[in-house]
Amino acid sequence: MGPIYLLDLASQQARWLTVRQAVVAQNIANANTPGYTAMDVGGFQDIFDGAQLQLAATHPSHLGIDPLDPGSAASKEDQPWEVSHSGNSVSLEQEMLKAGQVNRDYSLNTSVVKAFNQMLSASVKG
Repeated sequence: MGPIYLLDLASQQARWLTVRQAVVAQNIANANTPGYTAMDVGGFQDIFDGAQLQLAATHPSHLGIDPLDPGSAASKEDQPWEVSHSGNSVSLEQEMLKAGQVNRDYSLNTSVVKAFNQMLSASVKG
């Protein structure tokens, strides 16, 4: 039996959703910080496509770059909804929409994995 890539893909997407939720939470936490610029994470498809080629570490002290690390995955938003007088570009409404989207995507991810697991279990049982 060959490897099952669907579970690996679902795991990677769950990791990406975790990173996105952390960035959204960081934006909300800094909503009143003067000069703070809202951050966001690139789309899962973009990060997943870019993560196919990994650099080889030839020495144990070499550091690898994790494409799903919150520090390296987050980038400044291109077009914030509004910028306050203090220079803060966090829009709580926009962040709540992002949090809801993360919640829906996570629910879809877990539902697909659950259905696949049930199908796989049914095929193994005979």
